[in-house]
Amino acid sequence: MKKWVALIVVLAAGTGGYWWYVNWQKNRPAAADPQHPTTAVVENRTIQFAINAAGDIGPADQVSVRPQVSGIIKTLPVDIGDKVTKGDLLFTLDDQDLQTERASKLIQIQAAKLQLDKAERDDRRSEQLYNAKLISQELFEDTRTTYALAKTTVDQMEKDLHLIEYQITLTKIVAPFDCTILTRPVSNGQAVAGAGSFNSGTEVMTIANLNNMIVNAHINQADVTRLNNDQVVDIQVESVPGLKMKGTVQRIAPQATIKNNIKGYDAQILIKDIDSRVRPGMTATLSIPVASAQNALAVPLAAVFTEQNPDSQQTERFVFVKKDSGYERRPVHIGVADYDYAEVLTGLKPGETVALELPPGVSLTPTAPGVNGDNRSIAAGGPVAPRPATTAANTNAAAPAGIGTATRTNTPSTGSSSVSSGAARGLWASAAGATVAR
Repeated sequence: MKKWVALIVVLAAGTGGYWWYVNWQKNRPAAADPQHPTTAVVENRTIQFAINAAGDIGPADQVSVRPQVSGIIKTLPVDIGDKVTKGDLLFTLDDQDLQTERASKLIQIQAAKLQLDKAERDDRRSEQLYNAKLISQELFEDTRTTYALAKTTVDQMEKDLHLIEYQITLTKIVAPFDCTILTRPVSNGQAVAGAGSFNSGTEVMTIANLNNMIVNAHINQADVTRLNNDQVVDIQVESVPGLKMKGTVQRIAPQATIKNNIKGYDAQILIKDIDSRVRPGMTATLSIPVASAQNALAVPLAAVFTEQNPDSQQTERFVFVKKDSGYERRPVHIGVADYDYAEVLTGLKPGETVALELPPGVSLTPTAPGVNGDNRSIAAGGPVAPRPATTAANTNAAAPAGIGTATRTNTPSTGSSSVSSGAARGLWASAAGATVAR
């Protein structure tokens, strides 16, 4: 009997413990997801905003080598990838026809000079006879004209000879500067047309100085007003991991063009201290610093909300500061912002905790349509702020790490919100002020 009583007690205790554990699991607070934090601590950090773009590396000076005279390739001592110095032979044309023409012209000049000597003797003799009134004036003038024509013939032939000799020199093409052979589409024995013929002649090769390289980039029209000539640029090359180079803005096109459905301006970035591993055609990622704030009080962009004041019709910026009894709505002034953080000029202190999402039971009035209903925009009167981050396919620019095109949506009526991982912290800016929108 005692055994049955003990067994019943044990079963009752186990059953009670099980139900208590189940109820405790249901009612205990959910652990915060470390991948999606809902709060952040206000802290000092350095904020740097830079314009990001992508471009293709190419030589600053690339020359298409074409002969000035037509002919057949006789010698071609260089090939693709060869490095040559100024004055080195690139190729020669067969000049046999020109040499034959030159020899023929020399014989013609010699005969013309004999005719000139005879005409000169006849002119002197006719002048003596005319002075002695032994020949008529007409015969004297005809003799003098023959002499003048002989002189003209010799002069013309000598000019023709000089032209042939000049054409002979054009059959030998040398490097105009220290360069590397990029392409060579022809071979020995191939006939080529001179530059003065159809389609500007035949391209024998292209050469370039690979010690002087540039990046051709397409800068979005929203960013081009912040660029200036000689501005320093940080350059990374996708094909050479870890390589970092410096460059300067050399040229900005005055006329906008459209590439990949994005209106922007072409810019040339001159690379300093080029690395030997960098080759034409490689893709470069550009980072052009335009604003920074050192040791600034900052919060994540997700912590800053906006709402339009119904009385003043002004857009107000604010954060929700965590207190013991809940969250306090507090207005803030924003300065420089990048893709992740915004500088807080006034309104917060170091160490305070701010919400990254709308607190429960809080709803906002949308400031403008088309902002995903989340009132996540920062209009700053500060020095500079970024523009929206979009995909590299649309901007040809590499966004900072963790920045994508995912969206953030809030439901004002319930205060709930959802954030997709790596959500893009969109940024709009004008030259005078800055607007940061997510």
